[in-house]
Amino acid sequence: MVKELPKVLVLGQPAVFTIYENRFSEKFQCLKAWQFPMSTDQFLADHGGSVEALLCSGETQITADLLLRLPSLRIIVTTSAGLNHLDLPECRRRGISIANAGTVFSEDVADTAVGMLIDVLRKITASDRYVRTGLWPIRGEYPLGSKLGGKRVGIVGLGSIGLEVAKRLEAFGCSISYNSRKKKPSVSYPFYYDICELAANSDILVICCALTDQTCYLINKEVLLALGKEGVVVNIARGPVIDEKDLVQCLLRGDIAGAGLDVFENEPEVPEELFTLDNVVMSPHCAFCTEESFLALYELMSGNLEAIFSNKPLLSPVMDYLN
Repeated sequence: MVKELPKVLVLGQPAVFTIYENRFSEKFQCLKAWQFPMSTDQFLADHGGSVEALLCSGETQITADLLLRLPSLRIIVTTSAGLNHLDLPECRRRGISIANAGTVFSEDVADTAVGMLIDVLRKITASDRYVRTGLWPIRGEYPLGSKLGGKRVGIVGLGSIGLEVAKRLEAFGCSISYNSRKKKPSVSYPFYYDICELAANSDILVICCALTDQTCYLINKEVLLALGKEGVVVNIARGPVIDEKDLVQCLLRGDIAGAGLDVFENEPEVPEELFTLDNVVMSPHCAFCTEESFLALYELMSGNLEAIFSNKPLLSPVMDYLN
């Protein structure tokens, strides 16, 4: 008799699942909710009772109501590093373990943050448009940019991504300071408890923190004004960490010098006011997207799912009630 593969519910069509679906399907019986010709309620009524493991993307909201329909659920494996899409109190109450992307994306996201920062300061994509649209022969030399070396960089959230950003920017000769939930004894960078004080003592803010109730709109008009007219903000965390309306107004008024944005408050919607600003560099929430990181993510996600069904330790536990 052929042994039945472990059952895994897949929600939100995670990109890593789309890329490596064949590999996942060799190891697990993958219930792909979007392929069933019925409502989500009916699908969960028919299949939810026996599901022990859930694989989801960072855009899929895992609510208490959804969890109620999965009475046998033991673990959620999310393809994101952030957890703001999960009802963590309900998971704790139910004893549902959580595994996330861990540090798989940290280096690639840090690379993007530094790339965006260089782009804003040196006007790379703006000058590219200047050449492509034929303005160089008409208007002459392009306006001067600003060098990165020697800049004071304030990092908001000194986790694995923030530390990778710091390491890269130190190599450029930047001085690093940071704000985090608490001071980290393992690093020597100056710590600022007050975010406005950090901004006032920085030329650049790089936002790397998780999105929580405490960090939502953490970067607002007051912080941006403290950063000042020569200041640049780079956000590779989550859109709502910055008050987007305040950011747009500060950019339009020249209260700050520029921004590099990989994330937005209401993705995929982006404020149209930003489209015409040459001092703003944007990307579609893809700072983590490389072939290498997605292969590593597949191996991590698959490893976490295998662990739950073989009673082994999770590879990237956030909350572990299994061991």
